Amino acid sequence: MPPLGTPELFAQVQAEERELVFDAFTRDDAWMLGSRLRTAALERGLPIVIGIVFAGQRLFHTALEGATPDNDAWLERKTRATLQYHRSSLGVGEQFRARGGSFESDARLDPREIAGNGGVLPITVHGLGVVGAVGVSGLPQLEDHAFVVEQLRAHLRGL
Repeated sequence: MPPLGTPELFAQVQAEERELVFDAFTRDDAWMLGSRLRTAALERGLPIVIGIVFAGQRLFHTALEGATPDNDAWLERKTRATLQYHRSSLGVGEQFRARGGSFESDARLDPREIAGNGGVLPITVHGLGVVGAVGVSGLPQLEDHAFVVEQLRAHLRGL
């Protein structure tokens, strides 16, 4: 991935946000997607937490070996960014960096409650918009983001 704060990364994130759209999303989809993320993370030995929220309710959550309560807090903060801005949490941070600022200093939101760091993507449904969020925390933010993108792509392609 391109480095943080570059036009290339912002363009890539925007393209991913446009690409990763569901035709429909149900509770069963949340379980299948969450299980896919968990299986892939276990296979790689990733020390992450995984969460999916839909229509204001947590439908999936797991913490893998090596993940800490701090990862849960980061996941919550990044999820709030995604739901607030209707875009990926990395996209939120990049949006501020593209304007020469930072989310923490320029968003006018409490950075202890909401974080523009990578790892959470919106669950967007054609014709409805953003209905939830899926994400992870525990790796460096670009790796968190890339892992979720990879798994969303595979899920949407039925792989």
